[in-house]
Amino acid sequence: MPATSPTKYHLYIKPFQSIVGKNFVFTDELTLNNYAQDQTEDLLFPPDIVIKPKTTEEIAAIMKICNAHKIPVTPRGAGTGLSGGALPQFGGVLLSTERLNTILHIDEQNLQVTTEPGVITEVLQDAVKEKGLFYPPDPSSRGSCFIGGNIAENSGGPKAVKYGVVKDYVLNLEVVLPTGEVIWTGANVLKNSTGYNLTQLIVGSEGTLGIVTKIVLKLLPYPKYELLMLVPFNNLENAGAAVSEIFRAGIVPSAMELVEIDALKIVSRYIDSTAIAINDDVAAHLIIEVDGNHQETLMQEMEKISHVLEGFDCGEILFADDEQQKAELWKLRRRVAEAVKADGYTIEEDTVVPRAKLPALIKAVKELGKQYHFNAVCYGHAGDGNLHIRIKKPGCQYSLNNPEVIPALRALFETVKSLGGTISGEHGIGLVQKEYMDIMFSNNSIQLMKGIKKVFDPNNILNPGKIF
Repeated sequence: MPATSPTKYHLYIKPFQSIVGKNFVFTDELTLNNYAQDQTEDLLFPPDIVIKPKTTEEIAAIMKICNAHKIPVTPRGAGTGLSGGALPQFGGVLLSTERLNTILHIDEQNLQVTTEPGVITEVLQDAVKEKGLFYPPDPSSRGSCFIGGNIAENSGGPKAVKYGVVKDYVLNLEVVLPTGEVIWTGANVLKNSTGYNLTQLIVGSEGTLGIVTKIVLKLLPYPKYELLMLVPFNNLENAGAAVSEIFRAGIVPSAMELVEIDALKIVSRYIDSTAIAINDDVAAHLIIEVDGNHQETLMQEMEKISHVLEGFDCGEILFADDEQQKAELWKLRRRVAEAVKADGYTIEEDTVVPRAKLPALIKAVKELGKQYHFNAVCYGHAGDGNLHIRIKKPGCQYSLNNPEVIPALRALFETVKSLGGTISGEHGIGLVQKEYMDIMFSNNSIQLMKGIKKVFDPNNILNPGKIF
């Protein structure tokens, strides 16, 4: 084990070691720096101690010590978050769930899976797929993110437009409270009207109320067929307008993703892909997928979508012919975020509006860019109105407490609210968005949230400084 660095919590290192073992308590500078950042901008907040427990019982014992001595604890999954939810802003203990990485049981009879939080989302999806089952939520980072982090942020992904987000699949949770007590939040049933819904309170709470140690998820039968089309548009707003019209035609795609041309150019260079021809006359592309069990029905839906698109100045539609071509298109879409960040678009906003308002939001983003002197690229889950906005402003690598960026973001979020939307669709509030909560909520609402936090965490040790 590397040499340790001094920490004000040195008195608690041996008790922590006695719980999880000496090999799973870290205070060396290299490890602390590795866990000091996630994918949020260019922020760095080193913890004092990193602990990697293996069981619920170990986490409970750690929390009892931390609660008794008021040591801050930041739960962390894979570190793929984009709102700073896993950043240990106040130091203390960084509690990693990476060793809780077992799929405990796939219940084929009841279409359920019980898993630990440190399982990679795609690994879980592949495991249930082998049984003919389907777990739809699929964030772009599904190949690396943990299912526990998805629970914390109420993640979505491309398939949310048809299948919903994480909260729609969580039946029951085992949770370690900040006091070290262990509870189950619900029951492994599809209907439950017994008391307050603690399960849904924990989902999306960003690790501020408790640490999830076991998860029971609802599954679906896996659809037999998927068809995919790529649609170029000469006008970005037209691409947004076409989205709403497809739904008005009575079709619910399994995915409908928007990527504007600047983002496509960046990601194509980044992964050295020629899957999509770059044409400067094209402003944006829609990736549209339909799925189901009857191929003939899906072909009819594709024809109907094509007919709708004729009225929106779109170019030649590409139908993905084989699995390799589909995989290449999805690879491009899923790598956009990391590609544009590497290109200097370090500030990301996760806005969502009613899908019919998407053209207005896109137009507003471009106008705000001119007004506040920033460049922006847009991409995201157009089918549910969730637009990711990546911002590049010379000299600004981050938005946190940045006076050069805050006025622009407040203007953006005020616009989002005026369109009937909100400031986060799937990335959460975390650290970087909390200063804008007043735009969305009254003081009474925020005080109510703070009251709930106080009940769960009277000493404010669990992921302090997040959300509000």
